[in-house]
Amino acid sequence: MNQSNLCPRFEKAMSILSQRWTGLIIYQLLAGPQRFCTIETSIMISGRVLSERLKDLEHEGIVKREVFPETPVRIEYSLTEKGRALEPILKEIEKWSQTWLEIEGDAAIQK
Repeated sequence: MNQSNLCPRFEKAMSILSQRWTGLIIYQLLAGPQRFCTIETSIMISGRVLSERLKDLEHEGIVKREVFPETPVRIEYSLTEKGRALEPILKEIEKWSQTWLEIEGDAAIQK
């Protein structure tokens, strides 16, 4: 397929979602609002990369950052309506992966 035939919006969507860790961050936030450290430990991502991705997703309007004026300050990240709209897509990818992909060790376990 020629790149000139690609819809610019589709191309931008793929550019956003294909960034490393982005899909996993969004998938993790489907469970509800979470603090930085929870996301970081859940998907085993470095703090620096997580911070960059969250800023990118916030800039795109996919993630909302909420600061609670408590002592110490609490910050939570959640999906916006735009981010929640990705849920059916991610659930379908999850379903597809369960049907079609093996992880290392699966073959040894099945034997």
